[in-house]
Amino acid sequence: MVNALRTHRFWKDFDWLLLAAAVALSVISLTEIYSSTMNSQTDTYFTRQFAWVVVGIVSLFIVASIDYHRLSEHIPWIYLGAVVILLYTLIFGKTVSGSKSWVSVGGMSFQPSEMIKMVVVVALARYLSEWHGERYMSLAQIVKAGVVCGVPVLLIVLQGDLGTSLTFLPALAVGIFIRGVRPVALVSLFLCFLLVLPVSWLFLKDYQKDRITTFLHPELDPQGRGYQIIQSKIAIGSGGFWGKGLFNGTQNQLGFLPTRHTDFIFSVVGEELGFLGVMVTLGLLAFIILRSIYNAQTARDNLGMFIVMGIVGIYFFHIIENVGMVIGFMPVTGIPLPFMSYGGSSVLTAFIALGLVINVRRCRYVN
Repeated sequence: MVNALRTHRFWKDFDWLLLAAAVALSVISLTEIYSSTMNSQTDTYFTRQFAWVVVGIVSLFIVASIDYHRLSEHIPWIYLGAVVILLYTLIFGKTVSGSKSWVSVGGMSFQPSEMIKMVVVVALARYLSEWHGERYMSLAQIVKAGVVCGVPVLLIVLQGDLGTSLTFLPALAVGIFIRGVRPVALVSLFLCFLLVLPVSWLFLKDYQKDRITTFLHPELDPQGRGYQIIQSKIAIGSGGFWGKGLFNGTQNQLGFLPTRHTDFIFSVVGEELGFLGVMVTLGLLAFIILRSIYNAQTARDNLGMFIVMGIVGIYFFHIIENVGMVIGFMPVTGIPLPFMSYGGSSVLTAFIALGLVINVRRCRYVN
């Protein structure tokens, strides 16, 4: 009887609207991935992405079924395991596109740093929710939170994957902001960021510097480093309101747009589905963000609220950076668009993150 009641409550409190939005985005993604790879020498992109979407949905249900408090209890050991995995990747990982951030298992390659983002989110949420009564965080508390996030970020930077390392920071920034920071400390952190920013240029690799200079002046090398951004703008702009139609995008089908099924999938949507398709895609992504914020507001406790808002910060950063990148408003960083870009690691992480959001919602009324 008790098990039946728990099962009924699980299905009753499950956020089907969030799942529906994610599935709708996956359908758009699979359609455009098929369109952008149908003329390639290999035809496994669509099949692999479909398989990862199925695995992602199954993972979502598994993560949503485990009380997030139990996850929080074991997070120190999970975090330690994540650090060991990142160290293993740094030493024995496979280098792809200049980043030694990939691991091969059973003939399949995946990027551990993507999924470890969720470990850091839960670890930060646990730390930020453990103490009460104080209005503002002390400097020591801010530093400790920075260390929780900074250790994985440092290891990922050492792997040469600056783009992925940046996606960890929104969870830290959102958590500290919600927990409360003195205005003086906030200004000090901002000034430190401005001071460190010019110095960081010295530590960037040549291809990372090229991405920034190309972002600022793509027209200086239209056939080389600026080619991708220029072609992306052409693809989106030529779509008009209704788009050129599925499988009819010239920049897409004729191969003018590089990496169109991964980082630049949004350009394919703009060309083939037009302004209408772009608005539907962004609308679904915005719904996931806003619905998640609502779930954070109605969370049972601060732990749940910090988990959801950390995920919101990561989702939001991914969307802003990827969409800004394909329209020339942001540097090209290789950050995928959630639920849309081709890649098992990013798809699985997006669904696991959504599972955590639904988990927090599902546990709202648990005694």
